[in-house]
Amino acid sequence: MCASGPGIWALPSAWGTSGSWQYFWWWVVAVGVTVGSGDPWMSAEACPSTCSCSSTRISCVDPERGISAFPVLQSEAEMENITDIYIANQSSFSSINDKDLHYYKNLRNLTVTNSRLTYVSKLAFQSNLRLQYLNLKDNNLSSLSWRIFKHLNISYLLCQSLSPCVCTHPSRILSGNPLHCSCENMWIKLWLGEEADTQELRCIEDGGARKPLSRLRIPKCEVPMATLSPSKVTKMEKDNVELFCTTSGMPSPELIWDMALVTNYVIETSGQISVLRLSNLSSMDHNKKISCTAENIVGERESSLLLDILFAPQITKLSDAIADHHWCIPFSVAANPEPQIKWYRDNVEVTEGEYIMTMIHDITEREYHGCLQLDNPTHINNGVYRLEVKNKYGSDEKEITAHFMREPGDGETEPSYYENPPLEPPEDRVAVYVVVGIAAVAFTGFLLMLVILKFGGNSKFGIK
Repeated sequence: MCASGPGIWALPSAWGTSGSWQYFWWWVVAVGVTVGSGDPWMSAEACPSTCSCSSTRISCVDPERGISAFPVLQSEAEMENITDIYIANQSSFSSINDKDLHYYKNLRNLTVTNSRLTYVSKLAFQSNLRLQYLNLKDNNLSSLSWRIFKHLNISYLLCQSLSPCVCTHPSRILSGNPLHCSCENMWIKLWLGEEADTQELRCIEDGGARKPLSRLRIPKCEVPMATLSPSKVTKMEKDNVELFCTTSGMPSPELIWDMALVTNYVIETSGQISVLRLSNLSSMDHNKKISCTAENIVGERESSLLLDILFAPQITKLSDAIADHHWCIPFSVAANPEPQIKWYRDNVEVTEGEYIMTMIHDITEREYHGCLQLDNPTHINNGVYRLEVKNKYGSDEKEITAHFMREPGDGETEPSYYENPPLEPPEDRVAVYVVVGIAAVAFTGFLLMLVILKFGGNSKFGIK
């Protein structure tokens, strides 16, 4: 249950009584074990009375004190910690709507079984990107849309390890539901693929007869197709491009373009053919994806390409030299195709080798990030460095001044190896030393007088 009895958690009322410290330490151990178990106790106020809860799990299985919707805990933080929800035997639980699971963002395992579930929204799991296991057996579902699982990792959802249950094929997560033999459920058969013949999932025909879903044949019900042409685009910056997307399928599919471009574009659609016109191509869109998708109730198909935009090099960054393991002059260059890189120091080309070399550390869609690396440079390497980049479409250059070490005999003292060189003691400190020395001499003389007086009074000659 959510809460333990008060006797376990109550502190002793009097600390001064015999054995009270023993009770205290038992209480500390109990709390430590609970926290360390990874399944801490949740207060009774936080958990609905009809369910049982831990910090990561909610279970609602009592048919008498039933629920009609997902439990709502006291705070969003408590709901975000939940990873498992188990609901069973709930005759009033009929739907999973758009926002029901919005705050259960870390939900991994969901079971709703042996209940009256009749509807699951297409956006039911839009906030549950971590969902891995789903069990909807023995409910009242007549249909289920493939769009419910569109943003989830369906291949992982299909076949889990043997814990918490057997591999979750659609037949096992949907068996016991009165599914109709309709086009809307055809995707389940396609999802099963070659295993459709070995599964026990059945659907109900209009006359009430049941037949294996693997034998479902419906006229004018087929998965859509999408074809994008041309299949490859290689164009110069500032050129124009036309892309054609052709779709097919029954029922007639919806055609959707998906892209995020800097380049200006317009879309013209007529029937199952759509034209995307790109004008004045921007180099910022090099390697950007353009996709055309056809969707209907049976499923979806996508056709896509990556824009290959050719453009002259541009130096986007050239920074001051920095010292790390080696000295480095950082730079970034945007170009397609890859540019040739040359360095000049005081207008003389730098000869690269073991101690001076160009290093490329990262390559993104359109940029090369690196540095001119110098190993233990001296005053000889000081100067004005010019970076020149070039490909067959153009060139760019920038320069920067780098200073690594002072030249010998420049009139300035070389820096000391000490971070903080010793300072001459100030005059006040010398005076203090003199006073301390005089005091030490006086104290020593005082000790000598005591010794003389002590031993002089007991002379064997009787002289005091």
